[in-house]
Amino acid sequence: MKSRTVKYVTIATVLIYTGIIIGWYHYTPGGNLTIQAPGADNRPEGSTRAANDVVIGEFFMKYDEISESGLTGKWSSFRGDRTSNIINAPEDINTSGEDYPVLWSVETGEGHAAPVIYNGRVYFLDYNEQLSSDALRCFSLETGRELWRRWYRVPIKRNHGFSRTVPVISDDCIITIGPEGHVMCCDPLTGDLRWSLDMQKEFKTEVPFWYTGQCPRVDGDVLILAPAGEEVLLVGLDCRTGEKRWTTPNTPRYKMSHSSVMPMVLGGKKTYVYIGIGGVCGVSAEESDRGTLLWETDGWQPSVVAPSPLQISSDRIFMVAGYGAGGALLHVDRSGGKWTATVTDRYKPNEGLSSEQQTPIFYNNIIISVMPKDGGGHRGKLVCYSPADLRSPVWTSAADERFGLGPYIMINNMLFVFKDDGELYVYEAQQRSMRLLKKQRIMDGADAWGPLAYADGRLIVRDAHIVKCLKIG
Repeated sequence: MKSRTVKYVTIATVLIYTGIIIGWYHYTPGGNLTIQAPGADNRPEGSTRAANDVVIGEFFMKYDEISESGLTGKWSSFRGDRTSNIINAPEDINTSGEDYPVLWSVETGEGHAAPVIYNGRVYFLDYNEQLSSDALRCFSLETGRELWRRWYRVPIKRNHGFSRTVPVISDDCIITIGPEGHVMCCDPLTGDLRWSLDMQKEFKTEVPFWYTGQCPRVDGDVLILAPAGEEVLLVGLDCRTGEKRWTTPNTPRYKMSHSSVMPMVLGGKKTYVYIGIGGVCGVSAEESDRGTLLWETDGWQPSVVAPSPLQISSDRIFMVAGYGAGGALLHVDRSGGKWTATVTDRYKPNEGLSSEQQTPIFYNNIIISVMPKDGGGHRGKLVCYSPADLRSPVWTSAADERFGLGPYIMINNMLFVFKDDGELYVYEAQQRSMRLLKKQRIMDGADAWGPLAYADGRLIVRDAHIVKCLKIG
């Protein structure tokens, strides 16, 4: 009897809910519907915004009191003040077998943007996926406490992370470039917004597929950018006001790459060198004719290029790129008033010195790099090459010392290499080789590709989600 009752109740329940679903499907709501005039819902004017209507720097939050720090060390831009990724630190670097202590750790949005360090503060560009926002964040170097952040909404999709550029900082300006080419200048102490620029709108820049990787460079009081837009190749902007000082016409028709502008002295002339999509060029950095295109060549034009050009002599530039491009050597000649740039050597990544993401270091007449994944038997290894022979290494790391796309930095005579899974290796640089001193697991990391930064005995490392500060001095 009880089982029969349960059966009838179940059948009745199924029939009732089936009837509700069929009725809902066929029901058409009635009533008088009227079309509402735009604005009749009393929504505040301007609250609806187009997807590309980005108000750079519109939001600000102060988290902690801003106090003076006794620290005075500086790592002020991509590859440091000398653009070499080499620093002569006044501190003694600890090379004992003891692990370096982690002073603090900060979680970030997914990305590879590395910090700058200035007078006891750490700054880096982050991306908050929940708020769809670029954010310049300022921290205490000593404690890791966040002091302030300035941010703005710019919805983008994850593509191997979001942010990936290094700011540039001086006493009165910090300047960032966001993934979509948004340039922002702030006061480094207070976070006050100075000025902003949208390179896509201003220069018709075509942002690369993996977002903007170009790091801003300051020369004196002028910001140097390579928008590589429809009409402008390079531009110099007043750091304090954002006003244009000069522009270089984009006569070679380059498009923006992930590579950064590098200052060099070639043929006795100060020059800005840039590798764009389409070729390599040199632009005058002299006061008398700054912005003048001196030379360009399409003899080497990888489809994707992230490393920046590396000067290895007064007239030679070494260039590398990933995705099968390998390496190339460029000779720049100045005869009278005429400039020429000629690619004198080029090869595939399994044939000689190369790099996919990090810019090599030129130290004591040796080029130091980590080989790309298509580098043959040397793939992922730390290598040293003589500039006189880019085909045969003078030294390579051991078979089990491979670093993926990880970064490296030279501090005094020690090379710090961060494996892209979060393990730190320390080598002593010898005449034509490296001697492994120690290694330490810092994090169980993923995609630790962001460049390293150092000041005041502290090394900043990061993977795709975490920034950590180590005491190494």
